[in-house]
Amino acid sequence: MTSEPALRLGVAGLGRAFMLTLPSLLADPRLRLVAAAAPRAESRAAFEARFGGRAYADVAALCADPEVEAIYVATPHQMHRDHALTALAAGRHVLVDKPLAVTMEDGAAMVQAARAAGRHLIVGPSHSFDAPVLQARDLLASGALGRVGMIHALNYTDFLYRPRRPEELVTDAGGGVIFSQAIHQIDVVRLLAGGMAESVYARTAAWDSARPTEGAYSALLSFAGGAFASLTYSGYAQFDSDEWMGWTGELGHPRDPADYGRARRALARVAGPEEEAALKSQRTFGAVPVPAPAPMAEHFGPVIVSTERGDLRLTPEGLWLYGHEERRFLPAPTGRAPRAPVVDALWSALREGQAPAQSGAWGLASLEVCHAILRSAATGEPVALSRQVAPGTP
Repeated sequence: MTSEPALRLGVAGLGRAFMLTLPSLLADPRLRLVAAAAPRAESRAAFEARFGGRAYADVAALCADPEVEAIYVATPHQMHRDHALTALAAGRHVLVDKPLAVTMEDGAAMVQAARAAGRHLIVGPSHSFDAPVLQARDLLASGALGRVGMIHALNYTDFLYRPRRPEELVTDAGGGVIFSQAIHQIDVVRLLAGGMAESVYARTAAWDSARPTEGAYSALLSFAGGAFASLTYSGYAQFDSDEWMGWTGELGHPRDPADYGRARRALARVAGPEEEAALKSQRTFGAVPVPAPAPMAEHFGPVIVSTERGDLRLTPEGLWLYGHEERRFLPAPTGRAPRAPVVDALWSALREGQAPAQSGAWGLASLEVCHAILRSAATGEPVALSRQVAPGTP
């Protein structure tokens, strides 16, 4: 057990993003939730009752709290810049939920502000923090399998039919699957391929006029050194790739195959955008119980990495390694909360001075790929990248 004092974390936003990360925060003794900011009085009261800290109606007051040393920005995408800049100006370190921001201009301003303030800016949780992804990264970095040549990442979900606020169906506001979902796949394949993507060629789809934003995409990324990666995603609530993951859900919980179609059925009972937004608000802190800890690692669908000496297939339980003459299973570390590596990154940065792999510069590079996917799909041409960095670049 470490003798260092616990990290004193404040949270901006007590909505769905916070709720998904909360079980892992509660499970880690290195961290203490001391304050929060949220617009809903019910959420603020629930936070104070549960944690005994202070809850504020605005983020500036949270950032001014002298007990807070780092802020977890878990507000909607379009608010990330303002809330991160407020925290950095107050001298706080920042963990900001993916994506870093919606526009490249906002993301670049956040990275510059963190550098100027001498504070850490960490982007996550994203699925690049998943235990099997980190396990695969360590194995690839060891050189035992030779160079990475090709990566395939696939995911089919019901994302587009889960309860949404109106702006979550507007691409320019960060809605649709590119900024919320592609960012996960981009982070994963960039981490496994070394980060330095060079170009993107992509197609996107918007097939439902009632949900008028991108619901699917395919992209081909080329990397320095010759590796390439294909990324395919659909959020149209038809095929579910959890079927390929042993019916383990994205958040590490068992899934019931008989529950097929739940998202579309629930949405069909909603009268309009206001009722849908209200339905989403019911999943915030104080409105529903804290989720139970997941028994398995989180995942973002099937990922297969092909190298000179073998193929790696990532699963929620660990890695399958397919060599030239044999295959074997490499179990992932067990006994930790699924998002414990996020706290690891915070702890290493704030207590040990170690730059996180998923830094602000890293998040900006992944955001660049999101925009390149949209631009390539619009023009029909590949898009060259210029803001790419290796993991750990401050």
